[in-house]
Amino acid sequence: MRRIPASLLLCMLLLSWAVAAAAQEKKLQSFRVSYSSITATRAPLWIAKEMKIFEKYGLDVAPIHIASGSASYSALIAGDVHVVSDTASAAVAAGSRAPVVIFAGSGAIPYKLIAHPSITSLDGLKGKVVGISFVGAGSDFLLRRLLPKLGLMPGKDITLIPTGIGRSDLRIQLIFQGKIDATLGTADNVAQFALKGLKVSILGDLAEWGVVTTGGDFATTRQFLKDHRDLAKAFLMGFSEAIWLGKTNREIAIQILSKYLRVENAKTLESMHKNYLLGTIPAKPYPLEAAVEIAIEEASPSQPLLKGKKSADFIDVSILREIEQEGFFSRFYR
Repeated sequence: MRRIPASLLLCMLLLSWAVAAAAQEKKLQSFRVSYSSITATRAPLWIAKEMKIFEKYGLDVAPIHIASGSASYSALIAGDVHVVSDTASAAVAAGSRAPVVIFAGSGAIPYKLIAHPSITSLDGLKGKVVGISFVGAGSDFLLRRLLPKLGLMPGKDITLIPTGIGRSDLRIQLIFQGKIDATLGTADNVAQFALKGLKVSILGDLAEWGVVTTGGDFATTRQFLKDHRDLAKAFLMGFSEAIWLGKTNREIAIQILSKYLRVENAKTLESMHKNYLLGTIPAKPYPLEAAVEIAIEEASPSQPLLKGKKSADFIDVSILREIEQEGFFSRFYR
């Protein structure tokens, strides 16, 4: 066999290294996202995963369900996940102890004030019993913030009782059992009960009364945003494109909602698509400052470190502003 000249061998090695480097550049970056609840709020995340949208932006995203918010943030601080998707309240609680920041959101939870069908107005709530999940829980805080806005004082005009039930659909069942007169629920809950022939009275929308809470804010550490801004930017671009696809392609959105939520009823799926993808999930996933402010107010009595804090202390939307200034959203919305 002829000996290969050193110069040719060097060229071959350099070419091989160049090809290997190019292949390495095309390799998808691993990106782990934990989410705390299996609800329609997660639709864009699931759509981006199923439709391989994240791959367009160079990411191999692994959505991981971790039901506990505290466990999710422990995993974030340990570096086991890159991003946590949870409530604004969970992000604020974590941010009071560690350099955690919200950099995107999925909009407000579409909560309604739901009552027995015999109660058709807010005046009809006077003297009634309203069910919460637990004392100090989100439903308790939201109602204590909401009711005075409606001219109803807890303990005077209305009795709030803890049911020990976190799921809103199960609390609504208590209305029909005569144990409570009203509670917080979602439009999807209303649709589910309507399929069973059970009607409830919707007294109003919390967001319209200025009381908002979130379930799908995206948070990470400030250090991650500093060291891996390119990855966070790629994630937001993929997530934002998935929002657009979910809003404009009903069939794909419903198929994916059905798969992840294990729901087959067409009317329920239509309700979810309408209330979330066409409703509360924004085209541009900026976090809701009002929800963060409420979360700070809610947690401050038990967490002295939150004294004097504002929503700006827990939010960083610099990457979203960057991609908006670059014209990213105008590619999809004209």
